[in-house]
This record gives sequence, C-alpha cells and structure tokens, in this order.
Amino acid sequence: MAPYQFIERPSPFNSRGGKTLPIFAITPAHIETGTIDPVALDWARKAGFKAEAGALLLVPTDDGHLGGALFGLGKSPSDTPFLAGKLARTLPAGDWHIETAPLTANRLSLGYGLGSYRFERYRQATKDAPTLMIPTDADATDIKRQLAGVFLARDLINTPTNDMGPDALEDVFRALAEHYKAKFTAIRGDDLLKENFPLIHTVGRASAEAPRLLELRWGKKGHRKVTLVGKGVCFDTGGLDIKPASSMLLMKKDMGGAANVMGLALMIMDAKLKIDLRVLVPVVENSISANAFRPGDIYRSRKGLTVQIDNTDAEGRLILADALALADEEEPELLIDMATLTGAARVALGPDLPPFFTDDDDLASALDDASLSVDDPLWRLPLYMGYDKDITARIADITNAPAGGMAGAITAALFLKRFVTRTQSWVHFDIYGWAPTERPHSPVGGEAQAIRALYHHLKSLAG
Repeated sequence: MAPYQFIERPSPFNSRGGKTLPIFAITPAHIETGTIDPVALDWARKAGFKAEAGALLLVPTDDGHLGGALFGLGKSPSDTPFLAGKLARTLPAGDWHIETAPLTANRLSLGYGLGSYRFERYRQATKDAPTLMIPTDADATDIKRQLAGVFLARDLINTPTNDMGPDALEDVFRALAEHYKAKFTAIRGDDLLKENFPLIHTVGRASAEAPRLLELRWGKKGHRKVTLVGKGVCFDTGGLDIKPASSMLLMKKDMGGAANVMGLALMIMDAKLKIDLRVLVPVVENSISANAFRPGDIYRSRKGLTVQIDNTDAEGRLILADALALADEEEPELLIDMATLTGAARVALGPDLPPFFTDDDDLASALDDASLSVDDPLWRLPLYMGYDKDITARIADITNAPAGGMAGAITAALFLKRFVTRTQSWVHFDIYGWAPTERPHSPVGGEAQAIRALYHHLKSLAG
C-alpha cells in the first residue's frame, strides 16, 4: 500500500528504466585533485566552478546538448546534509541520477525529496520538474515513507483555516485512519461535556465548528504501547485576550502539533512497526463570541484539577490537558505530545530547533542520539521544578498563564506535567511548525519538526 497523501503530487523520483543525466556532487577537493569525470572536470575548470555549497553548473555534450550537471557540496558536506534538496529546485526538467557523491545514498535521496516539496493547492502547479533516480543502495521505500509523513504535516499546516478548520482536519484524520485500517472515533460538541472533556469544550465552544477529540487506534495489543497527542487549534484569535493583527497572520499553523503527530503516525503505520499505537488530537478553533470563555473563569479539568484562566490566549495547554489525562489513564509505555505552544521556546532556541521536555534521562539520551543520526535537530530543556510554584493559582489548583512572563516554555511544560502521573515515560515537544526562511530541504511554510527523529527512535524501540 502506497503511503497516504492528503494532496496528490507527482513523485520527485524516476524509475530505474530509461536514460538519465548524471549529477556529479563534488567538493572543491575533487576539482583540485582532478578526481571526477575528465569532461566534467575540464568544463568546471574553464567555467571557474569552485564547488561552493549549493552551486550548480550544467555540463554540455560535445554537440552542445545538455550532458549533465556539477553540484557543489562545499568544503564540509556534513554541515548541510540535505543540501541536495536545492537540486530539486535548480535542475532543469529531466530525469537525473547521481554519478558521484561523498554522501550516503539515503541522505542524498531524502534531501532531494524534501527539497522537492511545493505547496501548489491554490495556484497553477509546476510543470516538468526534474526527477532523480534513487540509488540502488538506498532504502527507497523508507525514504518515500518519511517524505509522505513530512509532506502530510507541511500540507496540513500550509492549508489556510477556511479549508482546514475542525471539520476538515477531522476528515483528513479519518482518511488517514481508513487508509491504514485503523480504528477511528470522535467526540464532538456537547458530547465532550458528557464524556468529561470540559477544557476542550471550553476552548472551542465559541467557534462555528464544534470542538472535538479525535482518536485513532492501530496495531496489536501486547506490542509496545505508544500514545501520541497533538494540539489541534485550527486557528487562534487569542480569544477575548485577542492577539494583535500581526500575531494572527500565522495562526493557521496552531494545529502544527496535530499535523506533526499525524505525519509521525503515518510513518509508524506504513512501516508496520510493532507498536500498539494510539493517537489523540483535541481539535478546536479559539474564536470570539458571546459564549467564549473569559479571563478569570475557573474550570475543572478531566483529571479533576481546577484551572484558573488568566489568559485566553494560553488555550493550547488547556485542550492538551484533557487529552493527556485521557492518555495517561491507560498508562502507556511512552506518551509523546507535540504542540505549537509558546513563543518563549522560539525566543530560547529559534524557529528551527524545537525543545523537548522529559524527566526520563534515558529517553532524552535516546532522542538526542536519534536526532544526530537522522539530522533532525532537537534540544532538551529542563523540567525545572523550582518553577512549579509559578503555576499555582490563588483560588484554583493551577493557572494557565503564570504572571511575569519568565521561563514560559518551562512553566507550560510543568502545567502539562500535572496531567501525566501514571505513564511510564512522557516527552513534550514545543515546536514552531514553520520555516520562516527557505532552506535547501524546505521552502518557507509549514514544517515537520522532530518526527523523523521520533520515527527513528520508535523503530529501535519496536525492534
């Protein structure tokens, strides 16, 4: 079964049949020592090609036709492991193959695939894009699986809220479950109150589209039990504590946690990992209406803790609290939550380096190793219990928005920790879900973060 696609797009790869043009991916040393094809070398020297990182030089045949390409990797190819993604946007149309490259076939092919991504739902699609032959020593199936997971996350985040509100996100979630023959359930609207998910209902009740909790179950009982939870705020006005207009421009991406866990779930299911998988996605739109929740309100959570609302723009942790409490009741071996949660995480580490929080040192070490193995950057931040007092409220158990603004990513993680008390291992990712600048392996727009590293770790965990 081919990996699920939310938006159909042509493959960036070609088959192994037919004629393809060569790409010589080289460093400056290759030109200095003359260790590449003599015709390409002669052309490079005449053209003054220095093999700088990302530089492309087309090579003609003797009769003036296109004969191949030289692609510069710079002096340290390992510094930009997915530089080959730039080829997908700079090569002319045609079928290509890598003739020489001092990089692993998997890394090179994955980089090319990642860089081939285009979001063209709302404009004329690019025609005649180049395609690359995946080398025979690469794992083509797994490369395509990872691309499908990453592209699903990117597509969902990039789609504006008028086409990706709670109803539409549920449709994609259900389609993903059906594609992999997983069990799907949803609790919507006032049924959330009947089933004891008061915080999810509270945050989403002002929207024209009902709040809901989506669930997917896949795998066999007895396998490693892993639960994924993703924040699904399809748009965040800030609620009555309304955001300024400039801060709302990217709020279609506030369901980036949901998008990323769905991409990760795709990889897990497509690889048929020996995992008993559960995915929970609380889905809301934080809107403003006569029945919107207010600053100063106090609500009882699914876990029984009362939460004082000191800022309606700190809504993501509220819906996660109910979903995490539900996940925790089954005591999974590993509970992973992902959310576009705090601006403080961006101030601390910027948009490209997502922090994670866990009190399991062995898990943290394994995630660090996975991150380095697949070049999917992560960084552990501390669950410093000295700040736990800051989430205490005056007339409720806890507040959703501690005063002072210090250590906001940590206090948000500590808030979520209150709702995870039985799970063996828990890790929280505070992702940005967006690439603000173009990189070789991704254009500006929605981005998958940490899911390739998590997939790598889960493959090891599942044996």
